Amino acid sequence: MRLFIALEIPPIMQDEISDLVRPLRAFMPGRFTPRENRHVTLAFLGNVPASALPDVEEAIDKSAAGVRDITLLPNRLGKFGRSSDATFWLGLAEDPNLANLAECLREELRTRGISFDDKPFLAHITLARRARIPKGDLPPLPFPGPTRATHIALFKSTLSSEGASYEELYGVDLEPARQSPQAAPEQNYPSPQ
Repeated sequence: MRLFIALEIPPIMQDEISDLVRPLRAFMPGRFTPRENRHVTLAFLGNVPASALPDVEEAIDKSAAGVRDITLLPNRLGKFGRSSDATFWLGLAEDPNLANLAECLREELRTRGISFDDKPFLAHITLARRARIPKGDLPPLPFPGPTRATHIALFKSTLSSEGASYEELYGVDLEPARQSPQAAPEQNYPSPQ
């Protein structure tokens, strides 16, 4: 099974990301990520045998225990790859609790002998793949406000000619936040070149 572990995007932020993506579709060709596939990847495991699922679930439980107050605050646009064939993403502001969760999860996976892609953690939400990013500045975009993450999940990824589909195999709700995050000011962002 092809697996990854991610934070789910709360519905209010999903709505706001859809508002951000709508104007991009008009001038940026690419394969935009369906709403139901948006997430914040904490660890990509790749192909994992079913026999390892209990260890993966235990790693999630241990790393998520006591986690609270993870704020998802989009603050920039970025890309992986060339501007003519990029993975285009919405970056998240640094949050020590989010970085700590990702590192703790990765350590729990290592301890259990579960392999994963060990590229440095970069908190982001993929907006499009195979995107052709135009030169120059992007138009003003309605960036989502801060939202608290509430759920971490293990997903199975199935690839097809229509793209990937994800199925949650296991999940854990994070503890309630102590207070609500503050709203971010509106900003315009340059195109990631």
